[in-house]
Amino acid sequence: MDTSIFKAYDVRGLYPDQLDEQAAWKIGHGAAQFLRSLLRGYERGQANAQSVCVSRDMRTHSPSLMAALIEGMNATGANVIDIGMIDTPQMYFAINHLGTCGGVQVTASHNGAKYNGFKISGREAKPIGVDTGLKEIQHIATALLHTKGKSAGSVEKCDLTSEYKEHVLKFLNSGLRPLKVVVDASNGMAGKMVPAIFGDLPIELIGMNFKHDGTFKHEPNPLVEANLAELKDTIVSEGADVGVCFDGDADRLMVVDEKGVNIGCDLLTALMVPYFLANHPGSTIIYDLRSSHVVQEEIIKHGGTPRRERVGHAFMKKTLRDSHAVFGGELSGHFYYSDNFYADSGMISLVHMLNILSQSEVPISELVAPLRRYATTGEVNFEIEDKDAAMKGLARKYSQGQYDDLDGVTIQFKDWWFNVRPSNTEPLLRLCIEARNAELLDEKFEEMKNVLGEPVDH
Repeated sequence: MDTSIFKAYDVRGLYPDQLDEQAAWKIGHGAAQFLRSLLRGYERGQANAQSVCVSRDMRTHSPSLMAALIEGMNATGANVIDIGMIDTPQMYFAINHLGTCGGVQVTASHNGAKYNGFKISGREAKPIGVDTGLKEIQHIATALLHTKGKSAGSVEKCDLTSEYKEHVLKFLNSGLRPLKVVVDASNGMAGKMVPAIFGDLPIELIGMNFKHDGTFKHEPNPLVEANLAELKDTIVSEGADVGVCFDGDADRLMVVDEKGVNIGCDLLTALMVPYFLANHPGSTIIYDLRSSHVVQEEIIKHGGTPRRERVGHAFMKKTLRDSHAVFGGELSGHFYYSDNFYADSGMISLVHMLNILSQSEVPISELVAPLRRYATTGEVNFEIEDKDAAMKGLARKYSQGQYDDLDGVTIQFKDWWFNVRPSNTEPLLRLCIEARNAELLDEKFEEMKNVLGEPVDH
């Protein structure tokens, strides 16, 4: 088995060169063993406690990988509940709704059609990453010499669409305005879930790329500017109030205003701050350390408690749970909610956007305008083999600033700051710079490029 498919937060690789049905069987075997081992004694007798939820996205090879995964689980004696073809956040709902010991979604998220993978969650939909069990699953899977074993577990099919719809729409406030909303599903799971959940609401939905046959009109990654071109044109030509673009498994989204201008996901976090704190005064709100300083400023302004965290859903979810925060946001488009099992959800994020727009008498561009008070590069990638040496070099160069190493290197000055952190899986450094104005930003970005070289598209 190609062990490079085991990443920091999930399993992912090219099909079938890196990840095939044999590997899926072994990973299913390992995942079922590990997830059931986490159960405490009093939990073992609960209904579904020793069962594992399994689901998949729309990729052409997802059905066969899912079948092999289930066979591997059954060989350990685990019972499997097949949730079908769904968005990843529905898996988090299913684990909690059914009370299983965990679940696995077959998906490669925002990667292209040749990729596939597994997102593994434990009891209560807690993420299983490299520090919380993925190493153990890898050890079990790679130690297996064959993919043979008599099935000792059962498989039950379960359609949770109506229950999931009810869960998502319970966050919708009364007084929904007749908004015109453009949705680009990126030929991913939003193409199935958006009509199922939002189709009978009194809003005008304009769907794009809803076909989900495993091919993609554009890469299912809403953070890549080129992938938003069609959405932006449609928003403007249709006179829509807002547009959203989902990634492949619909756990992330990017929002575009009525003028066809991107709204950075850190600005979306800041936009949601007063909305959440109005109902949860004084609550903690989590944000990842790449986010604009405007997020912290808005949280403090509205009486909340800001909590800065490392990048990655495993860290965000744990901190959200541990600090009893009401919600959290990442620059990548993941938004996490305490009343959604501390998990992220693209569908629930869309509901909250509809609520905010329905409460407002001005367009979303005007709501966001006061938050655009700093200049930023966003996250920029540099291809560098010796990432540690590059980060140490930047730390020395800017040693007069306030330094911390929560995730990579962050150095703050009075009028600007930057974070540079290594990719977990590639020879890349990821850089974010924010400054008081565009001139200062350009100056500092040029300084950084003198050290790191020219950025790469990734």
